[in-house]
Parts: sequence; C-alpha cells; structure tokens
Amino acid sequence: MRRSRTEKGRRGKSTRNFGKVMKCLCSGEQLRAADEMVPSENESLATKDRTTSESSSRAVEITKKPHTGNIEEAESSLRESGCLNYEEARALLGRYEYQKGNIEAALHVFEGIDIAALTPKIKFTLARGGERRRRRSQSFSTPPMSINAVTLLLEAILLKAKSLQDLGRFKEGAQSCKVILDVVESSLPDGLPQNFGADCKLQEIVSKSVELLPELWKLADCPHEAIMSYRWALLHHWNLEVETTAKIQKEFAVFLLYSGAEASPPNLRSQMDSSFVPRNSLEEAILLLMILLRKFCLKKIQWDPSILDHLSFALSVSGDTRALANQVEELLPGFMDRKEIFYKLALCYYGADEDSVALNLLRKLLSKSEDPMCFPALLLASKICGENPSHAEEGVGFALRAVESLDSTCDHLKSTAACLLGISLSAHSKSAVAEYERVKRQAEALQALETAGRMTTMSDPIIHYHLSLEYAEQRKLDAALDCAKQMLKLEGGSNIKSWLLLSRILSAQKRFVDAETIIEAALDQSGKWEQGELLRTKAKLQIAQGQFKNAIATYTQLLAFLQVQSKSYGYGKKLLKSNGNFSGRLELEIWHDLAYVYINLSQWSDAEICLSKAKVINAYSANRCHATGVLYETKGLYKEAIRAFLEALDIDPSHVPSLISTAVVLRRLGDRSHHSYTVVRSFLMNALSLDRTNHSAWYNLGLLYDSQGTPSSSLEAAECFEAAVFLEESAPVEPFR
Repeated sequence: MRRSRTEKGRRGKSTRNFGKVMKCLCSGEQLRAADEMVPSENESLATKDRTTSESSSRAVEITKKPHTGNIEEAESSLRESGCLNYEEARALLGRYEYQKGNIEAALHVFEGIDIAALTPKIKFTLARGGERRRRRSQSFSTPPMSINAVTLLLEAILLKAKSLQDLGRFKEGAQSCKVILDVVESSLPDGLPQNFGADCKLQEIVSKSVELLPELWKLADCPHEAIMSYRWALLHHWNLEVETTAKIQKEFAVFLLYSGAEASPPNLRSQMDSSFVPRNSLEEAILLLMILLRKFCLKKIQWDPSILDHLSFALSVSGDTRALANQVEELLPGFMDRKEIFYKLALCYYGADEDSVALNLLRKLLSKSEDPMCFPALLLASKICGENPSHAEEGVGFALRAVESLDSTCDHLKSTAACLLGISLSAHSKSAVAEYERVKRQAEALQALETAGRMTTMSDPIIHYHLSLEYAEQRKLDAALDCAKQMLKLEGGSNIKSWLLLSRILSAQKRFVDAETIIEAALDQSGKWEQGELLRTKAKLQIAQGQFKNAIATYTQLLAFLQVQSKSYGYGKKLLKSNGNFSGRLELEIWHDLAYVYINLSQWSDAEICLSKAKVINAYSANRCHATGVLYETKGLYKEAIRAFLEALDIDPSHVPSLISTAVVLRRLGDRSHHSYTVVRSFLMNALSLDRTNHSAWYNLGLLYDSQGTPSSSLEAAECFEAAVFLEESAPVEPFR
C-alpha cells in the first residue's frame, strides 16, 4: 500500500514536470521555464518562440499522457501535440536528458535524429535568412523551417558531440561537431552576417562548435585534423567575439609549440604577395603569439602574461631572441614590472649574442636605485663577464654578491653561484701581469669550483665540466681526466662538449689512439648534425700521429657533411647562440687546417687552393692571413710572410700565432742590435700575456735569450726552454676551452 502511494507520488511529480516542459514548449517561455525546472551550468541554446494560446492548451492536455517518463512515450506525445515535429521533439528531449546529466540517455535520443535528411532544409533556411539580412528584402520564398527550429537541431548536434566527448568517443564527437560548421559554412560562405540569429542564439552555437572541434580532434589523437580545425576556426568568417578568437589563437599556438606535430604550411590563397606566410609550425606559433601581443597593445584583449612566456620559448627555440626584445620593448607601460623588463631584455640580448647590451641592462637593474641583490640578474651578469676576459674582474664581483645575497640553505643555488665565481676567477687569471697573481687567481678559481662540486655531491655535470676544464688548463691532467669521465657518465654520453674535452685531455697525455677511440664512440652516439667538431678533432688526432692522408680524407668527409647540412637547414632553422654561425666558421677553419697539412707536405698549389676557398668565405680572417704567411715563410719569402702576419694583426691584434710568427721571421731577418731584440721580444711577450700556455712562444723566447750569449740571458733561456718542454708535452691537439 505504502509502495503504491510512493509510485503514484513519483508518477504525479513526473507528470507535473513534463507538463511544465510541454507548456513552456508551446507557450512563449521555452527557455525560462525549462531552465527553472532543470538547473544547468550551460544555458540552453534554444530560444524563445511565441505560439498561440491554443497550442498552449493542447500541450496541457498532452502532458497528461506520459505517466512513465519513458522517452518513447514522451516523444510520441510531443508529436501528437502538433507543435513540434519528430526531430525537434527528440532534440528538445535530448537536451532535457543532457541537462539532467543522463548522458547515455541523451545520446540515445540524439542518435534518433536523421541529420542527413534534415541538412538540405537547414542549409536552405540559413541561406535564405542570410540573404534577407543582406538585401533587406522579404521577396524570397518561405524557407521550409524556422530559424528557431534550425537552432534547436544544431544545438542537438552540438550536445550530441559533447555527449560523445563525455563518453570518451572523441573521434565520433569531432565528426558530429564538424557537421555544424560544414552546414553553416556551405550555407553562408561569406560568413554569418552581423547579429544573424541573435534572437535564437545561433551565433552562440557556432562559436561553441568552433572552439570544441579542435579540442575533440586533440583528444582523439588526430593532430593533423586538430591543426586544420584551428586554421578553419581562424580563417573563416564565423563572426566570433574578439576574446573567443584570442583564446583559439593562444590554444593553437600552444598546440603547435608543444604537441610535437609538424604541420604543413597553411594555404593562404587570400594573402597578398608581400604578406608573411609561415613555413613551419614554429613560425606559425610565433605569428599567432605576436598577433595576440599586438591585440593587447591595441587594448582589444586583456593582458595574459602566459602569452609572453610562450613567445619567449618560441623565439628562443628559433634563435631570434632579438625579435622577442622588440616585442617586450613595445609593451605598454605598467603591465610588466620595471625590474622584470630589465632582466627579460637582458636575457633576450644575451641570446641574440649582444652581450654588451645585455650587460648594460643588468648593470642598470643591479644599481642601487633598482635591485642590487637580484640573484638571477647577478648570476647572468657573472656568466656574461666570465665569457669575456676584459670583464672578468667585474664578473668576480657579481658572483661574490650573488653568494652574499643568498640567505637560504639551497645548496643548488649556492653551488651555481660558486661555479660562476670559479669561471670568472679563471678568466680573470689570464689578464694577470705578475706570475704570482695569476697563480693565486687560478688557485681561487679551482677552490671555488671544487666547493661548488662538494655542494652538489659531485652530481652536477656542468660543474664537472668547468672543474675538468680548469684542471686541464692548469695541466693537472689526471684530475682533469677523472672529472671528464665522471661528467660523461652523469650525462650518459649526450653532450658533445664532454666527448671533445675527454679526447683533448687524452691527446694532452699523448694517448692519441685512446683519444681517437673516444671520438669514434662519440660519432656513434651523436646525431648526424652534431658530428662536425668531432670529425675535425679526429683529423687533428690523425695529423698528430703523422697520418696526413687519413686526415685529408677525414677533412674531405667533413666538407661533404657541411655541404649536405647547409642544404638541409630550411627557412627559420637558425642555430642557437652556443653554435653561432657554426657551419660557416667550421668550414673556414677546415680550409685553414687543410692548408697547413698541404704546407707540411710541401704541396704549395693545394695549399693555395685551400686558402682561396677560405678567402671566399671570409676575406678578413686573421687565421687565413697567418696561414698565407706560413706558406710564404716555408717558401723562404720572408718579406711577403711579414706582410701577411702584420695583415693578420691588423685584423686581430690579439692573434697569438701571428704574434709568434712575426717575431720568428723578424729574428731571422734582423741583426743582433738591441732595437731588433726589443721588437722581437715585445711580440713574444705580447703572445705570452695572451696565452701563457703556448709552448712555441716560450721556445722562441728562449732562443732569443740564448742568442744574447750573456750568463743572465742563458739562465732565462733555460727557464723558457724548460717551460716550453713541459707545455709541449702536455699540449692537446686543440685548445681545451
């Protein structure tokens, strides 16, 4: 008895609710009554439609029929009411089930709608509606459906796509969503007229479909279709809101940057010849992000800091951080903190290889009036100074301030500051005039690097690299070798610089076979575009072993590799700052190396050909002028050799090989006068002030002292010869750094 009453109560409640649905359907308040009855986060997309009071009364009668709440019975009742046809009834019932959260039931209802049969009517109705709005004429034939009915059916398709998304059937959902856009585009090829369908929210359906389609393709793991959908959304006239378009542009840019999908260039037939057309995903993402920044500068959209973050990443990958600096400088004041602007611009200019500009910006940021203890800025300033010996002392100061600014116990930050301090001290030691000062700075540099290593329990490969480098330059080769091996192990052989340093240390120990084995292992581990420097080192090792023919073959292989590489790099594939114009520089040095090989083999014509090839690449190269001078010197043409060496010094006054060669030829040509002795000595001392580890400079200085024949000069000559022997025995085939 109690159960029977409960069932009757439920049925009565269901009847009353359904009666409200029918009443609102056939009265003038479709949306309002439905939304009051069914709370929903998504406002219904069907719109108000005025009907007569007779329809309302019919609906009240019909609502008494579906007692069970069964979908089929309700559907039949709606058809019998005469106010909605079969498809519209299912569309409304499906929306009702979807709003209640009955996703599977809603999908079942939506799948009963024959969209293919309705599509021609929908297209005709939309086309007629668009023509009336454009021409403001009522002379057209009556469309087969009302705009409200079209809206109701398109909403059903959209909700079907969302239902499929909720059920994890993403590809089917995307195909369903695409139907809406296909219908609208084919009906209105010139786009939706302004305020078209404003009274029935057709525009809202289109906007939501445009946003949903690429998301569904992404969830379906169809990147190509997602990219096409994004382009479709942005290139067709959907009459979207500015904020909606900006949202789609940002999502598309993020997808292009991080999805790993490489898209074919867009086919922009409407573009003018002078317009920029992106040729790859990276360029397309950059273009989208720049458009968003421009919209912000024009105050069309709200400021979104993540846009600049994504653009920073994109332009850094492309190697064009100078363009990023321009974008930052064009931002409206007040949206970025002044200190943040200084630091970001410094990073941009440093990435663009404009170190002096970056350093000046950091100096402003680290001034007393700004933020003198800004830790990231201090680290970057110390790094820049450590790469330039003329600013090394300033770099030491920045690194010390960075250490002082740390009030936390973070060993990683402390070790980074200590590492940069060691790098700056090492660079600063090279400018020391007095020997004791140089030795002191080198000891301090080594101590700072060892401290950084202990802070990280010797687990940071970057610290290992600089520590190994410092040991090697101080000719502590066993310690350098141990560090290099540990570094290679930590990195798993993924860094070319580690392989090169290890092979150079082995070559300094005169273990040329082992060094060449390391290079061969590195060639097996590395990608084809990373093998240039490895092959050059292999050739140098072969020269050190007297294998000149093998070296020439390796250089020939390397030149062929560079030619293929230059053709393979497409538009926009710029190399990062760490490589600079790597291919061009490497090819230039290869021709110089080959010229020296042919000079040693007395093949003058081949050497001249190599030098002519180098001149085509760079007519103002100190290395090329020096090689030309060596060629003249070998032929006995000393005056021509002097001119070539002096030309090299005009290009680069700090070119150590030319300083030494000039001194050698002058000593051969000159007399034993004091003036000649002083000139030759000045050249050699200048060379040693720039490179204290150059064994050739020490040897020739010893010869100069020995030629004086005095007891004191003989003692000085002996010291020079001793230094020359030690340095030659521990000299690598290429400089460690």
